[in-house]
Amino acid sequence: MVGAAGLPFSAAVLQGGKILGLANKESLVMAGNPLARIADETGAVIVPVDSEHSAIHQCLRGEKGSTVRGIFLTASGGALRDLPLESLDSVTPEQALEHPNWAMGPRITVDSATMMNKALEIVEACHLFDLPPDKVHVVLHRQSVTHSMVEFEDGSVMAQMGPPDMAFPIHYALHWPDRAPFPRKGFDPTTFSRMDFEIPASNRWPALELGWEAARQGGASGAVINAADEVAVAAFLEGDLPFPGIVSLCRETLEAMPQLPLESIQDALDADTWARNRAREMISLPAQS
Repeated sequence: MVGAAGLPFSAAVLQGGKILGLANKESLVMAGNPLARIADETGAVIVPVDSEHSAIHQCLRGEKGSTVRGIFLTASGGALRDLPLESLDSVTPEQALEHPNWAMGPRITVDSATMMNKALEIVEACHLFDLPPDKVHVVLHRQSVTHSMVEFEDGSVMAQMGPPDMAFPIHYALHWPDRAPFPRKGFDPTTFSRMDFEIPASNRWPALELGWEAARQGGASGAVINAADEVAVAAFLEGDLPFPGIVSLCRETLEAMPQLPLESIQDALDADTWARNRAREMISLPAQS
């Protein structure tokens, strides 16, 4: 399930006390605290399927959370990473959907170009690994071979590496806590002989600060930026919003957020509805029930 529509299903699995292989990051972004309470009550476990969070999960096996100095979520930069900044206003959906490394659905591919996906992953990581926002970092890694890294208090860094192929984190989640045989070829130092890491430029990817801001604010902030992003990406793909307007709409919706409670799954869904309607109003689209 893509987007906010996956939240009720994630909640149902956790309420049943099951192991949830979570590919729907929006569930934790929207309702991280309510889902954590449900898991605590039922004994359910969340195993992340996002490649970045799967990598962190694997690096933390057998480690104490108290020894983590910080984590590094890697980002490819998406389809427009080398486009001149002055050209972003005229980006077409076709351009934004041409991801250089991954074959994904339209929303996540556009989100990769804006890095709104990474903004949501910042919020997700804070919930998954019980980390404050200032311990979650983002690095631009064009090859998508190092899927994320963890730095420990002794200065050691552990990374999980492999081809840009979602079959690997899916396989890991399906068999966790065991390591099962898998016929696909993993990391090969001769094929992946070069790996580059850069600090993402804030003027090209302003979405990142929005992710840290939502993580700092907590409450319904994650639900609000996710809902606004779903509306914004759909509007961009329909030609109703320019590419830079995606992040701007998310920011403006978050800034307009009233005091919204987040004590339950229903609170998260209500915040989602409010944010969708507010975002649609901002770009003169009819509200949805």
